[in-house]
This record gives sequence, structure tokens and C-alpha cells, in this order.
Amino acid sequence: MEHAGSTERTRLRRLPEKASFDRAEVHRILDAGRVAHVAVVGDRSGRRPTDPGLDDPAQPYVVPVAYARDGDRVLFHGSTGSRLFRALAGGLPTCFTVTHLDGLVLARSAFESSMNYRSVMVLGRCSALTTAADKLAALEAVSEHLMPGRWADVRPPTAKELAATLVLALPLDECSAKVSTGGPTDDPADLDRPTWAGVIPIRTVLEPPVVAADLRVPAPVPGYIEDWK
Repeated sequence: MEHAGSTERTRLRRLPEKASFDRAEVHRILDAGRVAHVAVVGDRSGRRPTDPGLDDPAQPYVVPVAYARDGDRVLFHGSTGSRLFRALAGGLPTCFTVTHLDGLVLARSAFESSMNYRSVMVLGRCSALTTAADKLAALEAVSEHLMPGRWADVRPPTAKELAATLVLALPLDECSAKVSTGGPTDDPADLDRPTWAGVIPIRTVLEPPVVAADLRVPAPVPGYIEDWK
């Protein structure tokens, strides 16, 4: 199934059967993630006079970010002092990826051993949110995606903190998912080898909360935190 984000640049050429252009699948993978990686190529035009020099202005960088999906776009933020985030806000092209590792696939040969995973790749250009209302709404969306229920329990950003924060939106206009599942697919000649084969499932779990050492007002763990489990 294909959606509007399917383009020649997102067409999977290696193992195309693992590709998915189903919009709902892309949304599910993004909604299940917490950390994305955003690529940007260093660009001298985005530098301030105080920025350190770059030996290679075409040097690519990959930055991990917290994010949230808001309809058909993803939201993330960084510091206004970051040259890379200013470059993204200025419209440099980027590649945004999210990956979930679901298992290690142990085959009888090194060549066929692999991983089970779900991933999304988004190509495009970011736009910066500029009004305080839009920035606050986006930051709330990221907070609620990471920590549901927490936003109403904490101090909201001050005007100074908002001014120091770049909030970026990247549309899901050009994107694709890639999913790998199942067990090993060994060469028939290797099936009689006395080597164990199978899948080691991997999952992420939340450990019990650890109270802050400087918590001045004793309080029980909020119910919404218990719900995260």
C-alpha cells in the first residue's frame, strides 16, 4: 500500500519486500518511538561569528532528539545556540529516522544472521515554529508523548526559556517504513549444521521510579507514572 510520502527517493531497492508505504504503519512506528536521529550537513552560511571553524563545511552530523508526531508531521526541539539546529530551521534538507530493535536473528551462518526491526525514514526540510502559542503546544506534545500526564504537573517554560528553544516541524510528505520480522532463513546446505538457530526477542521495559535525592516535599509516585508501565 502506498501513500503520498512514497517517492523515488524513498523507494527501497535492497530487499524491497520489507518496505511499507502504509501511512498507518508509518504512524504506528513513529508513535511507538521516543528518540529519533536527525541528519544535517554542516553549512558555513548558518554560522555565527563566534562559532568554531569547520575544516569541512560538507561534514554530515547526526543528532539524537526527543520528538512527537502531530498528525502528518513530527516535532522536535533544540537550542537556539546550536549551529546545527539553526541550519535546520533555515531550511537545510534533512533525514529523520526512528528505529526499534525487536530481536536478534541467529542463523547458522554469519551471512544470514540479522535483526528484526521496525524503522521509518523521513526526508524533507524543517520549518521553525515562531509564536509562543505554537511553540508551547509543540513542547507539550513532545512532553506528553514521552511522559503522558506530566505536562500538567510541572512548571511550563518561561518566556526566556521559550526564546532559547528552537522548535522544528518536519512534514511526513516524503517517508517510508521498513520492517523485518521472522526467523532465520538459512541456506539449505547449512540446515544440518549442529548450530543453534532462532530469535532472541528484545523489548524495552520501565524500571521502578527512583526518587530525586533533593526532593524536598515528600509525595507519592503519581498515578500517571504508574500507568506508564
